[in-house]
Amino acid sequence: MLNVSARYDGNLRCTVTHDPSGATLVTDAPKDNHGKGEYFSPTDLVGAALSSCALTIMAIAAKAHGVPMEGVTATTQKEMSAAPPRRIAKLITRVVVPLPPDHPKRSVLETAAKSCPVHKSLAAEIDAPIEFVWSG
Repeated sequence: MLNVSARYDGNLRCTVTHDPSGATLVTDAPKDNHGKGEYFSPTDLVGAALSSCALTIMAIAAKAHGVPMEGVTATTQKEMSAAPPRRIAKLITRVVVPLPPDHPKRSVLETAAKSCPVHKSLAAEIDAPIEFVWSG
């Protein structure tokens, strides 16, 4: 079991601590929800978690198959719902892989990214496609 702690600091900001390592980050409410938008919002962290999780699981599969992962990037675009309740409506993730489109391990790597725990943990109401661009 892992603990992550959060402390409310005022002005719609929190300091979040990863208890095992002591690493911290600050969150802020977004500008469209009474905040200053100077740090990640809590919902931004969901998008960040999805991108980094997809890359991490993809890298584990790549290592097992001897495929280099250097230079692979992921970007997640977050869209909030227009109507109440306020929630994440869509997370579109684009993974750019600097390998040829006909790479023999393409399906292995794409399947790995799509099976990351964050992607599998999202509510069914969140539209969360993962798109791949093979650019090598």
